[in-house]
Amino acid sequence: MDIGFFTMPIHPIDKDYKKSLSEDRQAFLLADRIGFSEAYCGEHVTDSAENITSSALFIASIASCTKNIRLGTGTVNMPNSHPAAIAGQIAMLDHMLDGRLNFGISPGGLASDAEVFGNLDKDRNEMFVECIDMVLEIWKRDAPYNIKGKYWNISTERTQMTEIGQGIMQKPLQKPYPPIICTVVAPFSKGLIAAAARGWHPISANFLLPKWVKTHWPSYVQGCEQGGFNPDPKNWRIAKSIFVCEDRSKAKEYALGNGSPYVFYYKQLLTKMLKHGRANLFKENQDMPDSDLKLEDICNKLILFGSADEVVDKIMEFREEVGDFGTLLYAGHDWADVDLAKKSMELMAEKVMPKINQNIYIAAE
Repeated sequence: MDIGFFTMPIHPIDKDYKKSLSEDRQAFLLADRIGFSEAYCGEHVTDSAENITSSALFIASIASCTKNIRLGTGTVNMPNSHPAAIAGQIAMLDHMLDGRLNFGISPGGLASDAEVFGNLDKDRNEMFVECIDMVLEIWKRDAPYNIKGKYWNISTERTQMTEIGQGIMQKPLQKPYPPIICTVVAPFSKGLIAAAARGWHPISANFLLPKWVKTHWPSYVQGCEQGGFNPDPKNWRIAKSIFVCEDRSKAKEYALGNGSPYVFYYKQLLTKMLKHGRANLFKENQDMPDSDLKLEDICNKLILFGSADEVVDKIMEFREEVGDFGTLLYAGHDWADVDLAKKSMELMAEKVMPKINQNIYIAAE
């Protein structure tokens, strides 16, 4: 099993913006130095807590500072941009990273983003499909372009001068294009089936209960079979909120106590999910009324914390419940204590993952 990093950073809204961005940047650079295999960041334009406004721009800012790690958009919210802009930016980014790019895509989940871009009342799933289809078509064909859709039209026919390069769009370095990754948050996701049928790979969200994460593998298998692909567990990524500290009392306090960045994270998410009718993600029983949801229960179920050995045991229990998967994505949270946050990532790479892989190897013999 590989270890990766995934962050949709949720910072205190009164925290200095420059400091938040600096710490997010440090987390990615640290992940590269200590051997994480890949790292993703989300994007939102209208959220002062989740304040990376462009995942592609953020990744571009650290492209030359990383050496081995694959970097991923996590995700580009496709309806909120023009497919030609996305195609051009991602193609350039793939070259800047020398082919170390994973292309994470989604319809976007933040209602205020949808409102500000004018698609709140539109079919964003339909827009998402049209947008990615147009991006892939741009990369597939040569100029001139004349691609027509319901939401966008793309053409360079009237202005092309291909003999001097005008009207020609760049293609990615990876052929035919970077690996396409989709985040999955719904139990029994039909969208995952459609994505897998196209050869795309899933990230199961860290705010989904294990019993619902477990439903993603059958959907992935079904989609792969429809598309003629091999459903390999190595292509399944699962994000988890994890905090490692050899002082157990300190681990519990940082993960669950007053002022915990982990509790703050889930409080923000719960507030949003309740507002927009998506709190079922936190429910063991889908018939449970929203009023019965308790933040404390959610945190106890979704945050894995403790010493390295304790976290190993908890991850192995989680893996036993949901099944085999290829990459565990350590979820990024605000660095309320910079030293503790960095040390947790280091312990994850140096102490936790070697023991997990040793246990997996022993079990497979």
